[in-house]
Amino acid sequence: MAEQQPGDEKRGVKLLGILDVENTPCARDALLHGAGGSVVAGLVHFLATSRVKRSFDVGMAGFMLTTLGSWFYCRYSNAKLRVQQKVIQDGIKNKVMYEGTSRDPTLKTRQQ
Repeated sequence: MAEQQPGDEKRGVKLLGILDVENTPCARDALLHGAGGSVVAGLVHFLATSRVKRSFDVGMAGFMLTTLGSWFYCRYSNAKLRVQQKVIQDGIKNKVMYEGTSRDPTLKTRQQ
């Protein structure tokens, strides 16, 4: 068995040589959801029609649609979360900066 040298860097699993599944956010989950979607879509179509080639085509379409849908949903959720975190960080920074001054927003609500 080969041992890793101290200078070796860890390589992730690459899909088709382009997509680094280990380091790309949402890639692993999207591919797993796509695989499950393709099996379900192809199997249901096969059980309903008994046409093998068409069921394979439906399974491939299910893979593509489920993978892309899962990918975009996950990326959108991550982007929304980053925006929320940025808003909270800015709010905390402003609270610390303005605390105890005349511009303190909590001081104005207490005086009214």
